[in-house]
Amino acid sequence: MKKLLFSVSDIDGGNQSDHRKIPFSDVVVTGTRNQFLERKWRPIDIQVASWVLSVHVLSLFAPFTFTWDAFWVAFVGYLLTGLVGITLSYHRLLAHHSLKLPKWLEYTCVYFGVLAAQRDPIFWVSMHRYHHQFVDSEKDTHSPINGFWFSHMGWLFDSGYILEKYRERKNVEDLKKQGFYMFIRKTYMWHIVGCGALLYACGGFPYLVWGLGVRTVWVYHLTFLVNSACHIWGYQAWNTGDLSKNNWWVAMLTFGEGWHNNHHAFEFSARHGLEWWQIDISWYIIRVLRLKLVCYDMMHSSFFDDLTSSSPSSCGFRGTRRGTPFAAQTASANAIRAVVDQGMQRAEVMIKGPGLGRDASLRASFDVLDVSIFVEALGRMIS
Repeated sequence: MKKLLFSVSDIDGGNQSDHRKIPFSDVVVTGTRNQFLERKWRPIDIQVASWVLSVHVLSLFAPFTFTWDAFWVAFVGYLLTGLVGITLSYHRLLAHHSLKLPKWLEYTCVYFGVLAAQRDPIFWVSMHRYHHQFVDSEKDTHSPINGFWFSHMGWLFDSGYILEKYRERKNVEDLKKQGFYMFIRKTYMWHIVGCGALLYACGGFPYLVWGLGVRTVWVYHLTFLVNSACHIWGYQAWNTGDLSKNNWWVAMLTFGEGWHNNHHAFEFSARHGLEWWQIDISWYIIRVLRLKLVCYDMMHSSFFDDLTSSSPSSCGFRGTRRGTPFAAQTASANAIRAVVDQGMQRAEVMIKGPGLGRDASLRASFDVLDVSIFVEALGRMIS
């Protein structure tokens, strides 16, 4: 970790002693971006800041408008917009293509993400893909090397930063080709206004405060903690070459998103909680959908074939268990295939399913085996 931090500092042109550490962490703030003063505030920055401030002010009325009905409206909204909308749909479905859903179900789930008021899917997915592409570098969309506040919320109000780093945002062409996402992009704010109007019509000011204000602010900060806290506090199980951390308490609140180091190690995996004790509610929902045959998990069905035909980084296989030697970039396909075959056999024995077809075997090997067993075996084979 120290080696990584020194290299980041060197890129910035100074030495580590010139910068401050974020409390209770080894993360050094090397960025020099002025987040408030002495920078140009564009109209979109003022609009976003005004909305975020307004919804926070609205939530302050919560103690004076509490009813159990309003509370449960907020809680159900938290599940629909946070779990279904952001975690499952915006993140694992759209940003990483970790699973596929029928279009009617995809658009329905994504619409709940729209109501989370975290910008339209095209913007959200674009920023997230750039985050993975340039993670914890000077081009990262929201790295704590620019400070906790910047990684948590500050970047949202700094469109100039985004324009400087990504002049031509062409990493979401898959979404731009679909009329639904272009429509949402053009009419985005009207959907938020409509949600607020519906809540007010159904339950008056208490529903507006809890169903829109409290729920939105709660989901905001949980999402933002994945960007900030999960790159500052926690532990690294995988050598991913970045600051990503597994953080159990963030994972509990964000339906599994807090197993962030796992996610950066296996970017396209629909499963973030890789150990049996790492609770990942989003993954459990995906498993249920698979059992109902309304979705399939892209990563689980193609992971091993991708690994033998391309470099690990191209299929989202970036990390190795810390302390495990790994040289997959130069390994032969035959060596990797040998380990894959071992994994398939082990999985078939464990689930007692002799005669499984190839697709079922591949799926079982990733579902049943502890992924660390596979990675460590792979490291031993090719190191």
